Order: sequence, then C-alpha cells, then structure tokens
Amino acid sequence: MKFALERNVLLKEVSIAQEIISVKNAMSILSNVLLEVKDGFLTIKATDLKVAFETRLPVAAEQDGVTTVYCEKLLGILRSLPDREISFEVRDGKLFIKPVGTTIDFQLKSASSDKFPEIKDPENAVWFDLPQAEVLEMISQTIFSVSDDETRYFMNGIYLERKGDKVVMVATDGRRLSYIEKPANGIPEFPGIIVPPKTMNLIRKLASGQGVMSLSVGDKQLFVRFDNQKISSNLIDGQFPNYSRVIPESQNFTIGLKREEFSEALKRVSLLSEQKAKRVFITVGDGNLMVNTEESELGMAKEEIPCDFTGEQTTIAVNYNFLLDPLRVLGSERMALEFTDSKRAMTLRPEPARDFFHIVMPMQMD
Repeated sequence: MKFALERNVLLKEVSIAQEIISVKNAMSILSNVLLEVKDGFLTIKATDLKVAFETRLPVAAEQDGVTTVYCEKLLGILRSLPDREISFEVRDGKLFIKPVGTTIDFQLKSASSDKFPEIKDPENAVWFDLPQAEVLEMISQTIFSVSDDETRYFMNGIYLERKGDKVVMVATDGRRLSYIEKPANGIPEFPGIIVPPKTMNLIRKLASGQGVMSLSVGDKQLFVRFDNQKISSNLIDGQFPNYSRVIPESQNFTIGLKREEFSEALKRVSLLSEQKAKRVFITVGDGNLMVNTEESELGMAKEEIPCDFTGEQTTIAVNYNFLLDPLRVLGSERMALEFTDSKRAMTLRPEPARDFFHIVMPMQMD
C-alpha cells in the first residue's frame, strides 16, 4: 500500500478515530485504526464494538492495500509533522511515514486487518433523510440533559421517535427535560430508540451542517450517513420514561426577560453558591427579577434585573446549571420563564416560542 495525502486532512479524521477507540492498549486490535486504499480513495475505520466510524478520502494512490496501526501513535506522529503532503507506504510489516521534501522519517509497526472487527452495512435497511442543520440543532438542544446515573441506564441517552407528523428528540435526567421537534415529512414509522451521547457527539463533531443526513433504525442499531462519513451505533436497550407526563399542559405565570442579561446575572451570582448543591434563588415581582444565593461562610451575592411580569412575589430555588445549559442554546434575544408555583416545574422557551423548550424542576427551599 502506498499513497500520499495532506497532513491536516488525515489528522482530522484520525483524531475522530482516536476518540471512538476505548481500548488504550497497543496489543489490542481495537486500539488500531484501519487504513485501506482502493480505487483512489483512503477508507479509515475505527470501532469500540459499540460505535463504529468510517470515512473515505480521495488520495494520490500508487498501490492499493489495507493495514491497521496503533491509532494513538499515528495521531501523535501526525500532530508532530509540518503541514504539508505526507507519503505513506506499507512494507515489511511497517507503515513508513515521510513528509515530502523533508528528512523526517517514521516507521510505525502495522498489523494485519484480518482480526479487525467487520463493520457491516445494514441489510434491507429503510433510510430516511433529515436536514443536517436540523439534526445538529436537535442534538444541541438536548444532549446536556442526558443522565449520567448508570443505575438509570435507560436515561443515559437521547430518545428519538416519530410522533405523528413530527420527529422528536428528548433527554432527561429526572430533574430536567429538554424537548425539540421537527417536521417528519417523508419519514417512515420507526420504533422509539435511545441513542448514546457518544454517538450524538460524534455526529455533531463530524457533520458539516449542509445537505441531508440519512438515518436507518435497525435491530438494536442506528446507522447514519452524511457527507463522506458513515457511523453505526448500538442503541441503549431499555424503556425511556413517559416524558409527556412531565410536560405541563399550561403554566399560570410567564416572566419575559432578556436572555443574555439573565445568563450573566446567574453566572455572577453563582460564584458564591454552595458548589455541591449549586442552588440559587429566583425571586420575581412586578417588573423585577432578583437572583441571589443564601448567606454562607463564604458570603452571599444578589443581582436584580428588569423583567415583564405581573403577579404576586414568588421565590423559586433552582440548580443554576439547569438554567445556564439551556440559556446557552436558546438562540434568542428574549426568553420566557413559565411557572405555576415554587414547587412545580419551570419551562424555559425562546421568545417568540419555537419548536423546543426546556423543563427544570425546582429544588427544596431549605
């Protein structure tokens, strides 16, 4: 096998491959990345047996072939090289790496691809397309609400389903919930699935945001194709909670305020919040909203900002991270905080309302 490729082009793809690989042992084939040159293209594959990644790049190829090399070392070598065309050649069980026009010369031991796990395309798959931009937005609006509690593994991913004429993504950790929907035009029926966040982060990192993304839901697997990339992923096997029961049908009160102003106030006040509980208090009255911490041995902080609100003064205790996370992705100048009382769920929406929202459960007041 012999080919040449620009260093930066290969570096990006090998960096992604290394993120997928979970086994950091040079003796394991799962620590390797597969390189295959055929018909003027370089195919790169990596897998941890749960998530698989494949990409194709055009290369200047002199000789076709296939091999695997220890991904971590290949990545380290590429990072050390100057930004120029790199020549690669496999011979005598080694991958020879040489930047064109330099005296730099690396020899990296290679291994046969015979034992590398086969990454199969789905059989008899039914594919459907979604705009890449919409998929990326859906992931961004939900991924921070995924639970990291392994005892509740069925909430350790993002739930994806077709619901009527919409395709929906939902994530929850039991204390907050993020929901977004998009039109399901031309999308066939498929069972609701729970997709691991590792897979969603990989899609978010690789997708260009242009054109469409093709998806196919198989038996306990999700297959994704876009641009020159292929991803396959095992799904989380479990029953996702009935999230509809958490979504309030209506809220009695609405606070209108500037998103950036509210976000900055939360960041400042949270500096003196007790870091384990991360609790702050939001007190709203006519035309005014105050964010404050409780007094502690460190001190206290408070800040007032104007808002649109008419009603009785109400104080709500909340984890400030559960507000800051959605505030980063609301994407609007103004926002709405909806609530009924201090013990029930709050809803965050952009203003004017769009196709997503975030729900936050309040904390105990003391």
